[in-house]
Amino acid sequence: MPLDPELATLLAFLQSAGTPPMSQQTPAEARAGFRTLSVDLRDPSLLPEMAKVEDSTVPGPAGEIAIRIYRPITDKPALPTVAFFHGGGWVIGDLDTHDLTCRTIARDSETVVVSVDYRLAPEHPYPAAVEDALASASWIAEHLADLGGNDVLGVAGDSAGGNLSAVVAQELRDRVSAQLLIYPATDVPGEYASRTENAEGFFLDLDSMMWFVQQYVPADADLTAARLSPLYGDLTGLAPAVVVVAELDPLRDEGKAYADALAAAGVPVTLRAFDSLIHGFIDMGRHSRAAQAAVAETCALFRELLHP
Repeated sequence: MPLDPELATLLAFLQSAGTPPMSQQTPAEARAGFRTLSVDLRDPSLLPEMAKVEDSTVPGPAGEIAIRIYRPITDKPALPTVAFFHGGGWVIGDLDTHDLTCRTIARDSETVVVSVDYRLAPEHPYPAAVEDALASASWIAEHLADLGGNDVLGVAGDSAGGNLSAVVAQELRDRVSAQLLIYPATDVPGEYASRTENAEGFFLDLDSMMWFVQQYVPADADLTAARLSPLYGDLTGLAPAVVVVAELDPLRDEGKAYADALAAAGVPVTLRAFDSLIHGFIDMGRHSRAAQAAVAETCALFRELLHP
């Protein structure tokens, strides 16, 4: 299907700014540009209201890891808890850039969301982000009674955050009860048609993908290691999953491949592919009614896993 017209308007606006492609920027420039798009251009009055939002820290392998805890407005005495890992190619993004996404998941999936500010590359290359994700998720699992209040732990993330969520679900398979993987990166060395079909023109381009990998992955890394490319991990016995992909996204096909591999391993999985949408749509509901509908459906599907 053709690109959603409202997203086409957004992309035309971004292109008119004349900003160099991310692959031609420094990490600092890319981070600043992403914050401008996701934070500075956002109307704070439209953020979903929470009962409480609290910044804190948890112990990590290289010092304290910053987290942000979102408690939704609800009458329920106990809720599931979700460890959320933001996207951004393991290079950009932070607690603020994904504030809207976390609030939306907390409200619409009726869960306490703990957003994790893991270390970023190139200052902290692989496996630093994985180590922080595992340390923070382990801490969250040990404090469920103080967070959501019941014993359900979910993981969620978009893009690189979907990658980290999949890794956490594999390594903490006895603790994680549900997964939400939003256009996840699952196969770094893979070759997929979507990477060619959607190589440019749809927000995330192939050059930027390669730039992210160059910043994050050491030259001598095993690209098929499960901590880097979770498609190659042991998928048996994992928690039920919702895998969401966008039609016009270079990552579309590896997300589908991961969903298919989960199903082949006997894991209950719902794959939802949204036509006419692009990478990043989870934060584009304010620009596109189609994106907003997809966000609502995504949260509803995740809610079903968290509240069986």
